[in-house]
Amino acid sequence: MKFKIFLSLSLVYCLVFGGFSYAADNSLSVEVEIPRMNVAEYHKPYVAVWLEDSNRKATQVALWYDLDMKDNEGKKWLKDIRQWWRRVGRKAEQPFDGLTSATKGPGKHTLSIDLDAKHLASISSGDYQLRIEASREVGGKEVINIPLSWPPKASDYPISAKGSSELGSVSIQLN
Repeated sequence: MKFKIFLSLSLVYCLVFGGFSYAADNSLSVEVEIPRMNVAEYHKPYVAVWLEDSNRKATQVALWYDLDMKDNEGKKWLKDIRQWWRRVGRKAEQPFDGLTSATKGPGKHTLSIDLDAKHLASISSGDYQLRIEASREVGGKEVINIPLSWPPKASDYPISAKGSSELGSVSIQLN
């Protein structure tokens, strides 16, 4: 009898003090592959990631560009990420605090999107596109559109997509 009471109290303790959690998942993990290219002159791509609703209203998620260029010259080339530039870039002030980082070379790179972040709090429920656009100097441009619902539900994940030139595989997990 004492063992049953102890076990019951232990279970209650775990539920009350966090041993088990029923809280909603709070981040999306987006893995983006930048393919290795066999070209004479290779430049790392500028990459923008944003959410776009059916009315084309955009919410910035990430931006990779050359932050270290002298006199902030890296900003000058952001307009080459054309679709992002039209939806988000020309109206916004860069760098996006907490969302901007340096360009990435070939390989798989993971973004962790905090679903509790302030800039995502105002997003209403509905159908969206996660848009990932890459543009490379002396190279090409590519956009991948990945449909998803907001807020994210565990039953909808994982999601995968694949680019054809400037972007490789993309996978999204709900954590």
